[in-house]
Amino acid sequence: MEEEVIKKYKAAGEIAKEVKKLAREIVKPGAKYYEICQKLEDRIIKLGGKPAFPVNISVNEIAAHDTAKLEDDREIKKEDLVKVDIGVHVDGFIADTAISFCWTDEYKDLIKASEEALKAAIDTVKPGIKLSKIGGAIEKTIASYGYRSIRNLSGHGLGQFDLHHGLTIPNYDNGSDKTLEPNIAIAIEPFATNGNGFIIETKNSEIFKVENIPPLRTPNARKLFSYIVEEYKTLPFAKRWLTTKFNKFQIASGFIELKRYLHNYPNLKEEADGIVSQAEHTILVLDSGNIITT
Repeated sequence: MEEEVIKKYKAAGEIAKEVKKLAREIVKPGAKYYEICQKLEDRIIKLGGKPAFPVNISVNEIAAHDTAKLEDDREIKKEDLVKVDIGVHVDGFIADTAISFCWTDEYKDLIKASEEALKAAIDTVKPGIKLSKIGGAIEKTIASYGYRSIRNLSGHGLGQFDLHHGLTIPNYDNGSDKTLEPNIAIAIEPFATNGNGFIIETKNSEIFKVENIPPLRTPNARKLFSYIVEEYKTLPFAKRWLTTKFNKFQIASGFIELKRYLHNYPNLKEEADGIVSQAEHTILVLDSGNIITT
């Protein structure tokens, strides 16, 4: 991995650390989803990065892919377990990190299970290690707390402007002999649950990404598409972000045609409505030694 690329991954990671500090200050009962997302995303930009994806606020049985929509009046409740997933990029090089919060004793061990599983997984990471061993460390640690690892969610490789690049890192021992190559960036993200350990897709979210190059007919759709490609390239974006450039009518009318060419990320829910916790770091796996960027 070139030194300039390493510098950009590390710069993105430093921004992500600062944004996570802000999350610890503002994510609390009574806080609104919209305000949390806006404040964290604004901080990313102020610190010199760009969001690699919309801030995810996934609560209780929702494991991933929930974010604030326009005029979202939802707010955090004291009894919630809240997962905040943050992505930062510098010139397309991504730091991906997540943290879980709760305000009662009921879910503290569930959060600790995912956090300790992340530590155990990072301790195993080195070039040549079997990915199944990383997953096994996650699964074993979560099980030691009496919970289940979510099997159909995984960590992933990171590439330039590519959030899920190259490989998947299981959250359990899947028996695979595939090994970890050197000089790559990866995100490891254990999910622990008191449910069955599987997620299902539910309603669509407000998160999209470009999937195909469309033959668009209407002016609003063409303008929206050009802006999306220029600003976000192949990275996920939030529909609410478009309000910085377009009015509500332009967005609504443009999406009528454009949405068929976009991938819409569905909310991911634990199939038995189990509560889910998440922890995540980005790691540069180098011949010279690992660098935890977040």
